[in-house]
Amino acid sequence: MMQDEHLGGPARRNVFSQAIGRISQLYQRYLDLWTPHVVSRWAVALFLIFVFFLRVFLSEGWYIVTYALAIYHLNLFIAFLTPKIDPAMDFDDGEGPELPTRSNEEFRPFIRRLPEFKFWYSVMKSTVIAMICTMFDCFNVPVFWPILVMYFITLFCITMKRQIKHMIKYRYLPFTHGKPKYQNHEDTSRSPPVEIW
Repeated sequence: MMQDEHLGGPARRNVFSQAIGRISQLYQRYLDLWTPHVVSRWAVALFLIFVFFLRVFLSEGWYIVTYALAIYHLNLFIAFLTPKIDPAMDFDDGEGPELPTRSNEEFRPFIRRLPEFKFWYSVMKSTVIAMICTMFDCFNVPVFWPILVMYFITLFCITMKRQIKHMIKYRYLPFTHGKPKYQNHEDTSRSPPVEIW
């Protein structure tokens, strides 16, 4: 058996790596089960954020951890609102690409830089890590928290103003709510099949 390993035969995986592989498969399976349930996922994420803020409020500490979490969530949100291919980086025609405005132009759907599922997943991971950080006193740095709140509000307003100007300049809307939904012409012309029993 030792000769097979030295001759390039398949090496047996130890029990630890098999257990890690099995746990990662189960973890991925549960993530895959959660994928289609958008409202439920975000309800759980908002509840977890609420629990985190409740812990910070009741313990009156860990403001630096809260500020870092808020900045990270803001960066995720901006990446969620931004198109994958930034029109500001395309200098072919001077103005950059725009979404089609006439029926004879090519259809270019809005593709996000950060997809919704990865956005949710990153929010959940970062909130859990922040909750773990609140269990250690070394992260409880004394700070005057109203300054952090005002700085975050200022940063949020400046960042969102820049993002909204970008949306207006390149004429895109990152949300699908309220947009017209087009059906295939062949599907609308056919009548539903009649069942005969």
